[in-house]
Amino acid sequence: MKLYDTGVYLQNGHDIIPAGQADFPVSKEEAAKNTIAYSILEAHNTSGNMEKLQIKFDKLTSHDITFVGIIQTARASGLERFPVPYVLTNCHNSLCAVGGTINEDDHMFGLTCAKKYGGVYVPPHQAVIHQFAREMLAACGKMILGSDSHTRYGALGTMAMGEGGPELVKQLLSQTYDINMPGVVAIYLKGTPRPGVGPQDVALAIIGKVFANGYVKNKVMEFVGPGVQNLSADFRIGVDVMTTETTCLSSIWQTDEKIHEFYEIHGRESDYKELKPGAVAYYDGCVEIDLSEIKPMIAMPFHPSNTYTIDELNANLDDILADVEKKALVSLDGKVPYTLRDKVKDGRLYVDQGIIAGCAGGGFENICAAADILKGSSIGYDAFTLSVYPASTPIYMELAKNGVLASLLETGAVVKTAFCGPCFGAGDTPANNAFSIRHTTRNFPNREGSKIQNGQISSVALMDARSIAATAANKGFLTSAEEYTGGYTGQKYFFDKTIYENRVFDSKGVADPSVEIQFGPNIKDWPEMAPLAENLVLKVVSEIHDPVTTTDELIPSGETSSYRSNPLGLAEFTLSRKDPAYVGRAKEVQKAQKAIQAGECPLTALPELKPVMETIQKEFPDAGKGNLGVGSTIFAVKPGDGSAREQAASCQKVLGGWANIANEYATKRYRSNLINWGMLPFLIKEGELPFANGDYLFFPGIQKAVAEKADVITGYVVKESGLQKFEVTLGELTDDEREIILKGCLINYNRK
Repeated sequence: MKLYDTGVYLQNGHDIIPAGQADFPVSKEEAAKNTIAYSILEAHNTSGNMEKLQIKFDKLTSHDITFVGIIQTARASGLERFPVPYVLTNCHNSLCAVGGTINEDDHMFGLTCAKKYGGVYVPPHQAVIHQFAREMLAACGKMILGSDSHTRYGALGTMAMGEGGPELVKQLLSQTYDINMPGVVAIYLKGTPRPGVGPQDVALAIIGKVFANGYVKNKVMEFVGPGVQNLSADFRIGVDVMTTETTCLSSIWQTDEKIHEFYEIHGRESDYKELKPGAVAYYDGCVEIDLSEIKPMIAMPFHPSNTYTIDELNANLDDILADVEKKALVSLDGKVPYTLRDKVKDGRLYVDQGIIAGCAGGGFENICAAADILKGSSIGYDAFTLSVYPASTPIYMELAKNGVLASLLETGAVVKTAFCGPCFGAGDTPANNAFSIRHTTRNFPNREGSKIQNGQISSVALMDARSIAATAANKGFLTSAEEYTGGYTGQKYFFDKTIYENRVFDSKGVADPSVEIQFGPNIKDWPEMAPLAENLVLKVVSEIHDPVTTTDELIPSGETSSYRSNPLGLAEFTLSRKDPAYVGRAKEVQKAQKAIQAGECPLTALPELKPVMETIQKEFPDAGKGNLGVGSTIFAVKPGDGSAREQAASCQKVLGGWANIANEYATKRYRSNLINWGMLPFLIKEGELPFANGDYLFFPGIQKAVAEKADVITGYVVKESGLQKFEVTLGELTDDEREIILKGCLINYNRK
């Protein structure tokens, strides 16, 4: 795999020419317009300026962790009807109530909203969000916005993006998605995958090369080259969904007869058109991949970029497992003992659990290939278990019809419904100290559902379904699919949408205002949020120095998601696995802001604020005279990798958070979530921090600084000895984003 250190030209979709070696009559600027990405973005841009895009999407989609909060935000902002098709899916339902909202209450909320506002409602267990979108929504040249980070349908010619809920709210209010024209990086494929190599192997190989160096961060990955034609539609989809883990903005692929066939199979031939770059296209970078060189891969805990070949791992077990232990010390803060070296038995690594599931692993070809490898074997009767979750009921039905389902069940595998449970820690949670291998999307700490706060830990490695099956056939001992020497049946897929016609509610875009929304008792409105004050006092209530802080660490998934429709209830879990003291600290500081909003004295509500204000007023005597906001902030080196769930930001906000301070934001979507919830996305230069956890910070004239687009914002650390000056920046903000921050959140911005 080769990463080019300059931009490249692609000639006739085949020849790579580094920018420094090119001699074309067409300019770089003109050639950049010949990418597939440019043509799609241009068709959806409403600004008239291709440097400053204002995008309107063709369709929207959400799952049940997010759609209640999104619709509640939109309702509070004046929603009357869904102006574009909006699909509400229920793939994250947690099977039973584990503390918060009864799942069916959220589902009935979704169904009645789909009726009232003119949407589509997909009941639980019918399809995971992304498979339904592939089967029923994607179309070549179109754009889809989803409230899940893995909203990626580029293999089907659809440029899709995963963002936090407020960005969907903007679309529901007929507003736009505003971004600068992103860079476009060519992912140039050549060769053919070797037997036993699946899409997850290719994806992990790419992630391992581009995540840490930020090669494609906030850019569009455009898959081109002669190797594309050597991949089936399912294979391309399996690679494409994992591009999220590179921190790219979106993805798009050239299309061909195999994608045409995909649309034919799904009864939507008219949604296909050929997409390919122009005769000479310019890309801001290029990743050149020879598919024949990719071997079965594994991403060890605690990140999809922690990659090795399975052969490499098996040959260097002690060294690599020791390295994982070092990563665990950082990720788990040394809170629980952690090792995988006790999984080594007679020189081989024993695995406790295998999972093939969801939008990444639950595809038809993955499951069929796994069944081929397992045929005639059993998973055994020791600790190892294998669960398979087909990505949709149509896939499940076809597996039943062609005999693959029976073949899998015969081995001892358990086949479950279309459900994202194991992907977010609400299904097949491993035992304490267990090690799980999964063809799913992520392996962040605690993502599998372990509870470090209770002294319990398990961990996940990512692998392709084929190597998981080979491991299962080997009774749990880690095995590369290349060791399987049998053949693959290559089962043909037949799509039957009857189940969707029988179960999915589709308003056909017709709203019925007479429908009463069905609220469960735990579905709560957003609390009132104050506008940004003239001056701001912030207490640092958490300080995180991990290289990357994921959204799952900011607000855990899993059982906490049962509180998803109750903003204050969910907020109680903020940073619960990373910094359990955070919530108490934030709520204590929030007392002062609540007092201000009630017209009372904040110093009475929060006595520790009195000496802070006395110090501030020595230099800023007018501070605090009806011009003060008080809240909390956190510092993290690089927060926001992972899920698009805006709860990572909104939970901080409802607890009185006014800002994040970071050296860098891992993803655009997390920074956007902060902004849309009225939080200041401060940036501070790398190096020793001028403040520490527990310190108070003062930002005089912050309202004016935001409104007047100050390049540098001066803050002060409040010490007993006086104010200590430091500087932060906000990065680029649109005028609308500045107004959202000034108003206090998107709801306030839109409220008439």
